[in-house]
Amino acid sequence: MLALIEAGSPALAAARALLAEAPAAFLLDRAAVTLRAPIPRPRRNVFCVGRNYMEHVAEGDRTRGITQSEVPKYPQFFTKAPECVIGPEETVPAHAGVTQWLDYEVELAVVIGKEGRDIPRERALDHVFGYTIGNDVTGRDLQRRHGQWFKGKSLDRSCPLGPCIVPAEDLDASDLAIRLWVNGEKRQDSRTSKMIFDVKEIIHQLSAGFTLRPGDVILTGTPEGVGYAMQPPRTLRPGDVMELEIEGIGRLRNAVAAD
Repeated sequence: MLALIEAGSPALAAARALLAEAPAAFLLDRAAVTLRAPIPRPRRNVFCVGRNYMEHVAEGDRTRGITQSEVPKYPQFFTKAPECVIGPEETVPAHAGVTQWLDYEVELAVVIGKEGRDIPRERALDHVFGYTIGNDVTGRDLQRRHGQWFKGKSLDRSCPLGPCIVPAEDLDASDLAIRLWVNGEKRQDSRTSKMIFDVKEIIHQLSAGFTLRPGDVILTGTPEGVGYAMQPPRTLRPGDVMELEIEGIGRLRNAVAAD
């Protein structure tokens, strides 16, 4: 996949042509194959945006006793280590003894296709190869304990990605339904149009003085409904099944396993 992304639009066009000509005998039954993450191991950390839906900002503030939430003035960037990435149906460790507050976050993931630095907002989408689904699994107590979010966000196998990458030319990601269920119970239900900073602005801001490269993955933030902000809090436990869905992309399913 990284080679296809780096080869640019001619390679994608060639792949489309081969697919159009492929005899049915060469198509595989989805149930007969195991999908890996679309990019099993990114070459660099996964870039992430925190607090990018206003209702999520508000629910997080309420857990700290803040009743008047302010809209962030700038995107809040952090990263997850590339080793965190796993694919559909793979298990997320419970990390018992490390965190007591394991949580989920459904997010639209942007895959960069064209290198660029200081990218103008109006040209940002020219640098997008496509979109997939990400689950920013988080140890909330670690996130707060260490202040900087990297530790709580970079537990092993804490970044499910998938089930596929939809090319940017096939999907307008500006207003898509984004949802998450735990054990069949809907916990998150919003739309990407509710982002505080949209995909264009995220790319514009992140690329300021910093070169984005083909294959880079950017998680764009999660809407309200995370477990730690519920009353009472309902964080993840071994055996819990997370199902994430973004309109036009598909579903990403992972379970929490005992360590």
